[in-house]
Amino acid sequence: MVMVKATFLGHACVLVSTDTHSVVIDPFLTGNPKAAAKPEDLKVDAVIVTHGHGDHLGDAIEIANRNNCPIIGVYELVTYCQRKGAKQGHPLHIGGSYNFPFGRVKLVPAWHGSAFVEEDGSIVYTGNPAGVLLFIDGKTVYHAGDTGLFGDMKLIGDRHPIDLAFLPIGGNFTMDIDDAVEATKLLRPKIVVPIHYGTFPVIEADPKEFAQKVQQAMPEVSVKILQPGESVSL
Repeated sequence: MVMVKATFLGHACVLVSTDTHSVVIDPFLTGNPKAAAKPEDLKVDAVIVTHGHGDHLGDAIEIANRNNCPIIGVYELVTYCQRKGAKQGHPLHIGGSYNFPFGRVKLVPAWHGSAFVEEDGSIVYTGNPAGVLLFIDGKTVYHAGDTGLFGDMKLIGDRHPIDLAFLPIGGNFTMDIDDAVEATKLLRPKIVVPIHYGTFPVIEADPKEFAQKVQQAMPEVSVKILQPGESVSL
């Protein structure tokens, strides 16, 4: 029986693997004080990036080139990566999807920003931020990227019943715990994993508080608090 395994690598980085394929999302490893892997450790078939901030784009270009695989994201972000040396890219946009050898990727909205600050201080626009739906071996994994709470999360859950959701809880730049609980109510995943907290002081949050509030509001949802390097299987 094929099993889908999702491994939390720290901050917002998630590695989704099956018996035959692996995909990494938002590989911020170098410079991440809580990273559970190094870029050279990853053997993947694709790199998915939700938006163009450094703590999500991270090591995407290095990992993609090392594995001879595409970077997947919105058009502007993929174009930026290719200009920076990425050898392969597959641009999508919000609402678009594509069937890859490992499964289907669909981009959905996220309420955030997306731009990369160059070394000279200039800012390069990298398109709309996105959430990601990954359909792989009969399972649906939702990675919200960086986002605030929005009502169309209910539509995402209605259209695509979610087996596993990764939601930011750290506040300041994204949803805080209470908003992430509301997001869980709208999305109705079977399992939810909190991410994007505790990496830096400004996004400190208690995942146990999140778990308690979700269990009170939706006892049918399983909350998995993963330490960097830990996994959940579907």
